[in-house]
Amino acid sequence: MAKKLYIKTYGCQMNVYDSARMADVLAPLGYAPATAAEDADMVILNTCHIREKAAEKVFSELGRLRRLKAQKSDGGGRMILAVAGCVAQAEGAEIVARAPFVDIVLGPQTYHRLPEMVAQVARAGGQVLDTDFPAEAKFDFLPEASAPQGVSAFLSVQEGCDKFCSFCVVPYTRGAEFSRPARDIIAEARRLVALGAREITLLGQNVNAWHGEAGGGLGALLRALAEIEGLKRLRYTTSHPLDVDDGLVAAHRDLPSLMPFLHLPVQSGSDAVLRAMNRRHGADDYRGIVARLRRARPDIAFSSDFIVGFPGESARDFAATLALVREVGFAQAYSFKYSPRPGTPAASLPEQVPEAIKAERLAELQALIAAEQRAFNDGAVGSELPVLFERRGRHEGQLVGRTPYLQAVHARAPEREIGAVLKVRITAVGPNSLAGEVAAATVRR
Repeated sequence: MAKKLYIKTYGCQMNVYDSARMADVLAPLGYAPATAAEDADMVILNTCHIREKAAEKVFSELGRLRRLKAQKSDGGGRMILAVAGCVAQAEGAEIVARAPFVDIVLGPQTYHRLPEMVAQVARAGGQVLDTDFPAEAKFDFLPEASAPQGVSAFLSVQEGCDKFCSFCVVPYTRGAEFSRPARDIIAEARRLVALGAREITLLGQNVNAWHGEAGGGLGALLRALAEIEGLKRLRYTTSHPLDVDDGLVAAHRDLPSLMPFLHLPVQSGSDAVLRAMNRRHGADDYRGIVARLRRARPDIAFSSDFIVGFPGESARDFAATLALVREVGFAQAYSFKYSPRPGTPAASLPEQVPEAIKAERLAELQALIAAEQRAFNDGAVGSELPVLFERRGRHEGQLVGRTPYLQAVHARAPEREIGAVLKVRITAVGPNSLAGEVAAATVRR
């Protein structure tokens, strides 16, 4: 009888990819997906350490799972409980001490070893803690076979970070920058397309820091991937402004399959704050990159990340952030109050901004971002956009897809059009999606 595996994923798209690969490495042990923790023989929390109170949220969830594990044991069964990801990497010893009922604690660089960890727990019991940064690349030990991800798939091409922004834990939880070999990436992309993927998003903590063995950058990799038959769309995330080179800009100019939508975090519009963050670029540097990309691809749109209330941020610094947002005009953006991450340089900086001021600034920034997003979406009404349909909608005869700008679109179309890119005339804007009508000429008969 097949065993059941439930993975709860927190945080970034990299974690989504990692969760899928953990399922892949456990499949040969007989684990099949479960839809809820209550039904599972093994539960993995794949955690993220970026957001505020990340560790507390994990311990809260572990309290619930402890009860489920006890119920399973009382019924004569067994539940293996694992904590993976960046909280596990950063707080592994704390998890072992505070939650002795957890069987496995593993960092993001060691999930290829999961089968032997499970075997060790099954044989000898006790806890397994593995948060090393192994010398071998984990990608070399992952199975080639993988479960289908659907029409839109993720593919990890780069991990780790060498930038050491003063607020960020990623260099400590994910390690140094590492680029997968181009041949392995292309081979995995071909497998994903064979399994039904029509859009692939390349993932990395600093994805545009990817470099090939021969020295080529992400632009060269995108050109190679664009040659794969059946692959209709390419995206990549998350990028750092320092690594936007001429080859990447040229790829945006030359590749129709590379979507004209780029997530390019800036964090602040103030040069003083950017220096304190150790971002190694200024606000005008960011403006220049945006201008270069717009010259190369006039229809490109941008999203970004912002942190408000960074230590020492003044009212003038915050005003500079608002000015940058108004000048660039973002299709969407993510914004957060600064929260100290233990062990990062920023956590010990003087002039920590009071919570009330951070909350006030965040509300003002988010109102501006929301207005820009509404304006961008409203601008689509009446236009025809290519939509890649991904799945059935909630209503009979309805499909859901995405524009080149990642806007969700609902339209009536036959189910056979899932995986197709169709022209859709946008007719209305909702709170979280667009509505449209498929051009009759583009529907397959």
